[in-house]
Amino acid sequence: MALTLRSFSGRDAIPHFDDLARLRIAVFRDFPYLYDGDSDYERHYMETYARSEGSLFVLVFDGETIVGASTGTPMTAETDEVTAPFLAAGHDPAQFFYFGESVLLPAYRGQGIGVGFFDRREAQAKKLGLRFAAFCAVERPLDHKRRPADYQPLDAFWAKRGYTRHPELHTTFSWRDLDEAAESPKPLTFWIRDLGA
Repeated sequence: MALTLRSFSGRDAIPHFDDLARLRIAVFRDFPYLYDGDSDYERHYMETYARSEGSLFVLVFDGETIVGASTGTPMTAETDEVTAPFLAAGHDPAQFFYFGESVLLPAYRGQGIGVGFFDRREAQAKKLGLRFAAFCAVERPLDHKRRPADYQPLDAFWAKRGYTRHPELHTTFSWRDLDEAAESPKPLTFWIRDLGA
């Protein structure tokens, strides 16, 4: 498969939002997110990134079809759920570039696309003069009933990239799991890399 990674800034990605919404909903249905999403929420979510100065969309194309995507934005453009834990811990969000997500259809995994996602977002952070990169990952119990027997968390990949898990920095986001009637808060923990180290 001949895959192409293309980077878009802010509103330049808007023409792809419908495809991105479908992709995010499809990928995030899987463990550990188990997200029962809808396209209206997805468009609202992506608008936050489209409005942000310095934001980045990295899209993966197989021909003309989008099969993967990754986002990032200066943390100052993010919601309180992201910035509040940093402020409470004495960190300045103005020094951070926040990675929104990386989604890739299963058939395209294992080809180095994840490395490309990180490379491009870290390059954007450095271009903006930001010292740190950060993202958060959902925490699910080891005995979760929907955890696949062959599930492999990405912790080792993130650590190899130079990211450190910071359990003192945590937040919650609310969404509806596949087996839930309504949204409920989900715990997430932040990972950070010092890009100047």
